[in-house]
Amino acid sequence: MTAPILITGGTGTLGRLIVPLLHQAGHPVRTLGRTPHQHDLDGVEHITADINASTRDTGGGLDAALTGVHTVIHCAGSAKGDDDLARTLVRAARKAGVRHLVHISVVGADRVPVVSRVDRAMFGYFAAKHAAEHVITGSGIPWTILRATQFHDWIWNTLHQLAKLPIMTTWRGVRFQPVDTGEVAARLAELALAGPAGLVPDLGGPRVHRMEDLARDYLRATGRHRLVLPVKTPGTAAAAFRAGANLTTDALDQPTDQPTGRRTWQDHLTQRTTRQ
Repeated sequence: MTAPILITGGTGTLGRLIVPLLHQAGHPVRTLGRTPHQHDLDGVEHITADINASTRDTGGGLDAALTGVHTVIHCAGSAKGDDDLARTLVRAARKAGVRHLVHISVVGADRVPVVSRVDRAMFGYFAAKHAAEHVITGSGIPWTILRATQFHDWIWNTLHQLAKLPIMTTWRGVRFQPVDTGEVAARLAELALAGPAGLVPDLGGPRVHRMEDLARDYLRATGRHRLVLPVKTPGTAAAAFRAGANLTTDALDQPTDQPTGRRTWQDHLTQRTTRQ
């Protein structure tokens, strides 16, 4: 019988899109999440456990989720303590005999320096992801790491929050290369089935946008009217963003063989506004 593939964070924004892809490929799938969930697909089971809580207890739920598993796709994460989550997962995965650990990270994890309190407040996610990468690569378990740029969903949610104020402030000089969440999910599923590959080429969206242009696109799509005000953000990490550290090297005019997503920001806006 084929061993199930475990997806941590398997009911989240990214993980839930990987589930049907693996199921369609004929693999049994198991998801791990903090809250109960019932899947509609045969051969897909869910185990309720909190990896973060497992750092303070025996990790019984995590141990059960890993029973019989050879491949883990690690999508669970947080802005703080991502390395602690990875460390707890690795400890349990080694005990369970996992043979392949697939981890999703972020483009720029190794290029965005988080050194000050200001940096940590705004860009701590990058430091957390970089620390988690170190845990994965030093685990002794064969691994694959994919770094992706910001998801369309993240850009939308960020702009939605900023638009709640009369003046919509954006980060002056910062560009984003948003990528479709479904395309990242498809790449992770492909990597999980292919076997350990180390650090694979980054995955970014098809176009690079200034943040203020993304904001204006969002306002037009949602029929809102706000003054968009680009403001220079202080800190070393913000300076790295202005230099393009969050973009794929391909987007920085350095030709590579990196894969690029196809769905554009405009495609995402059309889908979101049509749904509403």
